[in-house]
Amino acid sequence: MTRGRARSPGDPAGTALETIADQVGVVLVSASAIGGGDVGDSRRLDLAGGERLFVKRQTGGPPEWPRAEARGLAWLAEAGALRIPEVVGVGEDWLALEWIEPGGPGRDFDRRLGEGLASLHAAGAPGFGLDHDNFVGPLPQSNRPAPDWPRFYAAERIEPLRRRARDAGLLTRALDVRLERLLERLPGLTGRDEPPARLHGDLWQGNVLVDATGAPCLIDPAVYGGHREIDLAMMRLFGGFSEGVFTAYTESCPLADDADQRIALHQVYPLLVHVCLFGRAYHGRLAEAVETALEARGHARRP
Repeated sequence: MTRGRARSPGDPAGTALETIADQVGVVLVSASAIGGGDVGDSRRLDLAGGERLFVKRQTGGPPEWPRAEARGLAWLAEAGALRIPEVVGVGEDWLALEWIEPGGPGRDFDRRLGEGLASLHAAGAPGFGLDHDNFVGPLPQSNRPAPDWPRFYAAERIEPLRRRARDAGLLTRALDVRLERLLERLPGLTGRDEPPARLHGDLWQGNVLVDATGAPCLIDPAVYGGHREIDLAMMRLFGGFSEGVFTAYTESCPLADDADQRIALHQVYPLLVHVCLFGRAYHGRLAEAVETALEARGHARRP
């Protein structure tokens, strides 16, 4: 990248972007707003020499998020399984990343995404949890390690957001009771033991880009070590992925025969996230997922 002092892009956020460009060591020519995302203000920076960067800022947000996301991206990139944007710079309220030039999906996109995700999961994690906390969207996400998936999913995923939603008046008493029942039964619902997978953690369609070569690229992670079925359940929650992706995944890394029975169970956490963020609009879907999870034929955990 071209080095030197930044000059004004003539943008309302120009002063802040000039400062970021100066810290990264590039010459800023112009900046364009980028829509989408849960965190603050996103911009494409056009630089002298024709290079580009992606920068997102969140003034007044938690100071931990830029470094937490940078660590998450680096952790995913270590697996070498899928394209992950390179971290260019990190500040107190900003994150600068490699610009991913968008394109259309290639003919082998589904296969590459499915096989790549299987390889990412297979790269594994030291345990259930992580050595640091991070964020799922704007919400804090505790990654305190637990000895197994049922205890981690209960203590660090469902229970914290159950309390948050309840305290905000976003859960009916009936649904709160059913969530409590789900927590009690969780050890018998999670299926056979599996080693912790390296998870993206927030794998909806908007966090999968297509680069200029037609290949998939993962962004905006909420990483931790956990059960691989939760990434897949999140992918099915709001749609946008073809069955070819899931076929390629299972051909590369087969799932347990009863994995479909746990889709609803593993959608409880992302639905709790949505209740906390968007209110009771997601209350019905959460209640349905809880009931489906409770009605699933439970299997004792086994090695």
